[in-house]
Amino acid sequence: MALRWNDLPKEILAVLRKGAVIPAHPLALDAARNFDERRQRALSRYYIDAGSGGLAVGVHTTQFAIREVGLYEPVLSLAMKTARESASKPLVMIAGLAGKTAQAVKEAQTARGIGYHAGLLSLAAMKGSSEDELIEHAKKVAAEIPLVGFYLQPAVGGLVLPASFWKRFAQIENVVAIKMAPFNRYRTLDVIRGVVEAGAEDRITLYTGNDDHIVLDLVTPFVVMRGGKPVTVRIRGGLLGHWSCWVQRAVELLGRAQCEAAQPAVSAEMLALDSQVTDCNAAIFDVANDFHGVICGCHEILRRQGLLEGIWCLDPKESLGPGQKEEIDRIYAAYPHLNDDAFVRENLPRWLA
Repeated sequence: MALRWNDLPKEILAVLRKGAVIPAHPLALDAARNFDERRQRALSRYYIDAGSGGLAVGVHTTQFAIREVGLYEPVLSLAMKTARESASKPLVMIAGLAGKTAQAVKEAQTARGIGYHAGLLSLAAMKGSSEDELIEHAKKVAAEIPLVGFYLQPAVGGLVLPASFWKRFAQIENVVAIKMAPFNRYRTLDVIRGVVEAGAEDRITLYTGNDDHIVLDLVTPFVVMRGGKPVTVRIRGGLLGHWSCWVQRAVELLGRAQCEAAQPAVSAEMLALDSQVTDCNAAIFDVANDFHGVICGCHEILRRQGLLEGIWCLDPKESLGPGQKEEIDRIYAAYPHLNDDAFVRENLPRWLA
């Protein structure tokens, strides 16, 4: 039976709409590149205890290749089981949905059956499709589960999507949120304008996926004209690969950003923090090598903390980029206030138990 956004528990909608830290959940593998359930469970426990408001599983950071090796359902199921066992507060569970229409619909049905609240819809497999075809695809998937739109940056496989697409996408009644991750200010504004032009700003909660612009996204009031009148919208939270590590600090950051956004002016300290977080992201996401080590960089932080045994990915070609390890060394030394190593060290034995 189809799941509509207004059928979701009120406490889940409240978390989503207030704005939450939603880590893009990585995949834990052992040295043979087999699924490491113990460490996968430990990651989920870490995110929950760090104060995350939800988990995004089966998304880009989880590696899209989990579908090819039969891990999509096992990975989603383990995260849901761990969330039910470990979370003491409402947790928004979002499943990544990918592929052509038949696959995406099937994944939506799988996620809904496991108990997920929404699906993050990747359009990467739809390259070459017209806007009409993309909207029809989204409508068919939205008939199964509430959707979180996903503007994936073109550098890692995303499509360029104009404001006209986002207006039509926002008009789909079962769209509940949009993650904006084009890593491009113009394209981010296209999404915001599309949502406002659709009159959907009250139904659709905006989340940043711009790992290169996290803080400023969270404190900026976006003003769009509609019918000659200004409409102000805010990005409420983040669904981020960058927030797959140092999560306790991310939760603190979001809380501070939400407080500052409510003030008449944003502090200079907050603006300075934006550049520090972006500098960290450049190292973790391997910007110097065109994002070659984007997933492995997150893994490397988690490996150093003891949460992961290694940085292995399903694709043996995925690794840290040249000089990336040294860049991560640099940001560790430069910004000790941005890591949560002490928190992880204190709780790691319990998470791994």
